[in-house]
Amino acid sequence: MDMSRRIISVLFAALTFSTAAMATSQADYDAIAERIKPVGDVYLAGSEPIVEEPTGPRDGAKVYGTFCIACHASGVTGAPKAGNADEWAPRIAQGMDVLKNHAINGFNAMPAKGTCMDCSDDEIVAAIEHMIKDL
Repeated sequence: MDMSRRIISVLFAALTFSTAAMATSQADYDAIAERIKPVGDVYLAGSEPIVEEPTGPRDGAKVYGTFCIACHASGVTGAPKAGNADEWAPRIAQGMDVLKNHAINGFNAMPAKGTCMDCSDDEIVAAIEHMIKDL
């Protein structure tokens, strides 16, 4: 009899602990799902864009601040600094058509469109005008 009581006690304890382990609430599952969810979402072609696409052309300040500032703020590889009349004077003397051509097609160390491959020609011209507006 003593042995059967021990067996029943062990079985009861095993059943109690296994049931307690399985009694995880939905809140626990939700908390786990939140902790292990992916950082981002995958964009599939044809589905709605995750972020709004800009509409209309960007202004010169936006193009300058995104693409041109890397070289034209510090004068990297001889790039004329925005707002520096002495550095821009010889370039402006060549005429706006030459400036536009160099900015759009590239010249010496200046890459075509200043690496803004999705910029329109008008946006590049607006960036030039932004850099020389106070001269």
